Amino acid sequence: MKRYLALDVGDATVGIAVSDLLGLTAQGVETIRRKRLEDDLGRLQELMEQYETKSLVIGLPRNMNGTQGERCDVVRGFAEEIRKAVPDVEIEFWDERLSTVAASRSLLEADLSRRKRRKVIDKMAAVFILQGYLDRIAMKRD
Repeated sequence: MKRYLALDVGDATVGIAVSDLLGLTAQGVETIRRKRLEDDLGRLQELMEQYETKSLVIGLPRNMNGTQGERCDVVRGFAEEIRKAVPDVEIEFWDERLSTVAASRSLLEADLSRRKRRKVIDKMAAVFILQGYLDRIAMKRD
């Protein structure tokens, strides 16, 4: 099996999650506070080395009707910058339409304060993105 990192790419942050070595579960890693592209890519490369993976699952924020809008272009642009920095990276895009909503609902149910939710929402969205992807892989195997 291989390990995956998932990214929930936003303008101000990038939420990061990682799979276990068996590819069954996703855990939140951190939220990168975006500063400069070089810094963002540098931190991502450190995480890829730490978790020994070149496989990324990046949430693609489609519109509710399934079309791709401006946000998808931004995410694809970020993915291209990753490809330039890490030429042998494997990138899969995953429909993330409801990941932030699901993450928010989950954090509300956990009774986290608004301030704490704001700090972890992007990381949790990355967990939902990756878990959906891992579940699809598992269904294909069965």
